[in-house]
Amino acid sequence: MEMHQLRYMVALARTGNFSRAAEQCNVAQPSLSQQIQKLESELGERLFDRMKRQVRLTPHGTAFLQRAVRILEEVDAAKREVSDSHDLKHGSIALGVLPTIAPYVLPKIMARFSRQFPGVDITVHEDTTARLLKLVHDYEIDFAIVSDPINDDRLTITELFTEELLLALPHNHPLGKKRTLTPADLRDEKLIVMKAGHCLGEQVLGFCERQEVKPHIGFRSAQLETVQELVCAGLGLSLVPAMAKRRGTQRAPDYRSLKTPRPERKIMLAWPKQRPPGRAAAELVKLFTTQFQHHA
Repeated sequence: MEMHQLRYMVALARTGNFSRAAEQCNVAQPSLSQQIQKLESELGERLFDRMKRQVRLTPHGTAFLQRAVRILEEVDAAKREVSDSHDLKHGSIALGVLPTIAPYVLPKIMARFSRQFPGVDITVHEDTTARLLKLVHDYEIDFAIVSDPINDDRLTITELFTEELLLALPHNHPLGKKRTLTPADLRDEKLIVMKAGHCLGEQVLGFCERQEVKPHIGFRSAQLETVQELVCAGLGLSLVPAMAKRRGTQRAPDYRSLKTPRPERKIMLAWPKQRPPGRAAAELVKLFTTQFQHHA
């Protein structure tokens, strides 16, 4: 049994297709298929049921997959321990981050990290919390910066900070004249939120539901900057993260805090318990932690 056979088997199990698995493993499809057959012959059991366009794990394959993944994790951990002794002149990091955080935090931190470790390449994946956590579990990224709630005991979760969600109002909106605003003031207002699947949208709607406020959802968008532009155009109100507050000469809504209670979101780091960040990723985690603690 060879290590590359285990990697091919895991790739095939995850993709469900010989062509995609071969592409992922950077090997010719006939070679991958041949190695899978050799592995099955050595084990004396079929690991996959072959269908016309896809493959599916057999019960034996499902049991074997768990062991294969564990073996590969141990090998990868051993390699990381060896490479961690180097001085980070070279390396790579894959980072996952919410799009409602990335443009407001990444530039400053990436610049600091690149000055300190110019030979380390960083790939940034921007996506929803659910998709980022899947990438974490698939070991396609080293860690993710995501938002609560996260209920997964397979992950190491480190809370970074709690951020206020500000009420964004069009200029000259009647609510802008009130000295104090509460969640009840959102009742019957037209609300602009992130589209379904984005945790910020779910957090805003969850907050309204807990306060027994039922605003009308006027617009949804996948981009926070678009949400703010729609507010500026007078098409509704929104709750936006404090870090996204527009400043200076940039076109901006009027921002106000809500009282009793104040809407918030929690931001945290997440990575698999069985695969903590390597040295390069750990240095980047340290920078994020420092930056966010100061932000909080």
